[in-house]
Amino acid sequence: MRMTFRWFGTGNDTISLAQIRQIPGVEGIVWSLHDMPAGEEWPMEKILALRDEAHAAGLNIDVVESVNIHEDIKLGLPSRDVYIENYKRTLEKLGQVGVKVVCYNFMPVFDWLRTELHKEMEDGSTALFYEKSRIDNIDPFELVRQINENSELTMPGWEPERLSHLTALFEAYKDVTQEDLWENVRYFLDEIIPVAARNGIKMAIHPDDPPWPIFGLPRIMTSQANFRRFLALHDSPSNGITLCSGSLGANPANDIVSMIHEFADRIPFAHIRNVRVYENGDFIETSHRTQDGSVDIAGIVKAYHDVGFTGYARPDHGRHLWGEVCRPGYGLYDRALGIMYLWGLWDAAARAAADAKAKEAAV
Repeated sequence: MRMTFRWFGTGNDTISLAQIRQIPGVEGIVWSLHDMPAGEEWPMEKILALRDEAHAAGLNIDVVESVNIHEDIKLGLPSRDVYIENYKRTLEKLGQVGVKVVCYNFMPVFDWLRTELHKEMEDGSTALFYEKSRIDNIDPFELVRQINENSELTMPGWEPERLSHLTALFEAYKDVTQEDLWENVRYFLDEIIPVAARNGIKMAIHPDDPPWPIFGLPRIMTSQANFRRFLALHDSPSNGITLCSGSLGANPANDIVSMIHEFADRIPFAHIRNVRVYENGDFIETSHRTQDGSVDIAGIVKAYHDVGFTGYARPDHGRHLWGEVCRPGYGLYDRALGIMYLWGLWDAAARAAADAKAKEAAV
């Protein structure tokens, strides 16, 4: 397991590369060019500038999250081919600077969805919160307004230039079915995966967050069966998944340990985080500690160790601790604590495996 840490760039993050470098075992940043609109080709000079900045801090840039997909690609419009060509050229540039994994998603209109960014928990920390009844009844335009007024920093998945066209987007998707979305992602994969393979890049689709349809919009990356179908669309080592335990864990029916064992050779990137799921469908993001949520983090890390996982991992959304002012979900303290918890579980799994092997050899 190769540990990484998401970073949003100088001037767009409250955390410095020097701080990230001091977290034990972290060898790289998970990055993007967050000022680039979806669908546009990334300029090489910007890529090189970020690479040089990260390398100067002793960190690699092996994982990009995300090269966002233009809505016309998801909608299957004739204009998608222009944006796909831009995507291909961006992948070629990323391959030239040594990028190994590109995380992306295929969620219509919205990326991750929460109703509250700073829900207070029992211990006084705050965290991202999803209130099901509120989503069932809120106007999506009001939700967009609330999300974008909560931070001066960019909110990935909630880019104003995209969401300013919300009315038109909902109109465009009104007749798009899940099967249409499946066909559109297949078309995208057929165009992109050969380019990624030639450039040494593994594409890793992220689950829908949360893993069910919202506001009448179709969603397809929601379950083990759907990931199985997705991987079969283009059976290539360069077509993989970002297995996010938090996104998938919002639905208790998802068996993430089983997914790790089934898809082990197609998981180049893992997001490991915990959520506490309530009986009414609400959920809140907790510490990474297994006992604090509903997701078997200990079992998940053991499963990664058991399958010999050598891909990249990062702690995902953390709580906001000790008065830290930060991008919602992306503070330093709780994610650093999460990394140390994940390393502890990994070390324990490695020790147990070594002891078992030694005992077997002694018999």
